[in-house]
Amino acid sequence: MRHVCVNAVGLTAALVVCFATACSDQDDEATRTARSFLSAWAAGDVEKAASFTDAPVQAKEELARIDEELGIKKTRLTPGTKQDAQREGAARVPFRVELTLSGAGTWRYRSSAEVRKSEGGDWKVHFTPAVLHPELKEPTSRLMLDRELPPRAGILAADGSNLAPETTVWAVSVWPAKVKDPRRVYRALEDPELGVDIDTDALKSRVKAAKPDQAVPVVTLRDGVFRKVRDNLSAARGLQFHDFERAVATTAKPLIGSVQPATAETLKNAGPDAAATDAVGASGLQYRYQKQLAGTPDITVRAAATPAFGDGRVVYRSKGTPGKPVETTLDPPTQRAAEAALASTEKKAALVALRPSTGEILAVANASDSAENLAFNGRYPPGSTFKVITGAALLQSGVTPRTPAPCPRTANVNGQKFQNQDAFDLPEGTTFRDDFARSCNTGFIGLRDKLGDGALTDMAGRFGIGASWDVGAVTFDGRVPTHASDNDKAAAMIGQGEVEVSPLAMASVAATVKEGSFKQPVLVPRVVQKKHKAARELDAAVVRQLRALMGAVVTDGSGSALRGISGRPGAKTGTAEFGADSPPRTHAWMIGFRGDLAFAVFLEDGGSGGKDAGPVAASFLRGLN
Repeated sequence: MRHVCVNAVGLTAALVVCFATACSDQDDEATRTARSFLSAWAAGDVEKAASFTDAPVQAKEELARIDEELGIKKTRLTPGTKQDAQREGAARVPFRVELTLSGAGTWRYRSSAEVRKSEGGDWKVHFTPAVLHPELKEPTSRLMLDRELPPRAGILAADGSNLAPETTVWAVSVWPAKVKDPRRVYRALEDPELGVDIDTDALKSRVKAAKPDQAVPVVTLRDGVFRKVRDNLSAARGLQFHDFERAVATTAKPLIGSVQPATAETLKNAGPDAAATDAVGASGLQYRYQKQLAGTPDITVRAAATPAFGDGRVVYRSKGTPGKPVETTLDPPTQRAAEAALASTEKKAALVALRPSTGEILAVANASDSAENLAFNGRYPPGSTFKVITGAALLQSGVTPRTPAPCPRTANVNGQKFQNQDAFDLPEGTTFRDDFARSCNTGFIGLRDKLGDGALTDMAGRFGIGASWDVGAVTFDGRVPTHASDNDKAAAMIGQGEVEVSPLAMASVAATVKEGSFKQPVLVPRVVQKKHKAARELDAAVVRQLRALMGAVVTDGSGSALRGISGRPGAKTGTAEFGADSPPRTHAWMIGFRGDLAFAVFLEDGGSGGKDAGPVAASFLRGLN
């Protein structure tokens, strides 16, 4: 038997109508009417499809509703042979249905359409809900789809503990019709105890545009925060609250991210199994691994006379899949020490810790009011911490720790003035070791003729800087462009100019010195497909000298904050200028290692590496003892 298929693609679904009989001009009127009805339905033209029925208003509504309610992605209709109906002037056309539902597999069943001849001689599909499914036997029956999401899987630390367990949170919203004193409402939402800045001007516009009884979402608060502000919020008539369970990060919050009601952007990221009513990953690892963590829902389709949950007969079930946890390398004791070390700073700050022998990321801490993960994605000049790379390039060129390297207050490069922090100088007889330990800019710049134009870019590459790392999260892995002039080279040698890094990248620099070779940092090992490998290794002699130089920073130089800490730590401080102020504002850095641990501390607009970042690093290391 020959099959002739009519294909039609609508805006929201792709539907195929296949006829077991030839689609020819010789078909009788009943068959042609059924074909026209199904073809229009297939094309997504519900109004045209309804015009071939004897109840066009109802048919249009029901055809549109089934597509929207079930989330149909593809429909295949295969009509069978026309059958005579029990009444004169009627025929029945059976057909098989295959519905591909979004995230719920393919549902197959049989139905039929009765075609009747009207008094005017036209043939019309006698439309009742049973055309859509034979179990829709009542005039008010509908197909209802129920979704039940599995519990969201966890984001796990290295010891298996959940870094974002389900916990009670409170959704705060405005009920426009109930607002009697708008000033009091918005004043309550500006309470610092909320711990979040709410754009009340934008909120006022949203409330004004909302319907009187439409809830206008404002903020979601953790249970502990809500309890502190509950009385103040409750006193403002027009605010309403409800509690529910949601995955909430207990540590490494900007890295782990948040789960929030779906937006257009986050719903697109969540994929076809998510619905607009779902809470989905909105940032961080929750966003990146949304599909893995969420799993897929159980889907039940009911033929019911009312929309009440559970009413009616179940006609289709699709079993969902549970979410799978994301396993990270974060070490809870190290993470706690990192966050405790940043707890007292009022600046935006970050601390990253690695295991040099493996590249495993042990801690990612951020001190910031925003959800921004500065630890991984910040782009900053590294200042004198970059002298580890510059020092490696100079040692590679033949400079030794005992090489004479004068350290005047200032250095002039083609009319451009460079100076040391606080304009210090070092006495006659200063060596390269002294310059490294005390972080003398002019001493390094005075050795610039030892380096070719591409030397710093090449050496940075041996530390993995400037590559693209597959970590398991979004990262900025540094940028060290080739210098176009002597002035650019001088600036780059001291971590200024166009050199940019993240705290993660600089923690990896310290780890590379400790390990002796670059081991790409890794956060989620199971998803890392190819670790970056440096094109060239560091020379063993250079590594030994760098370790000794970083030890001298602690014992004899700007890293004095780490003196007395066990484990013979090595470090390098950095004070990175930025902006156009005079004197310039500065970021504070310290990178270092102790045992099989490397770290980077960064304070945005934080002052001096030795005076400000150093004590934070010391607090972190002591917290691990």
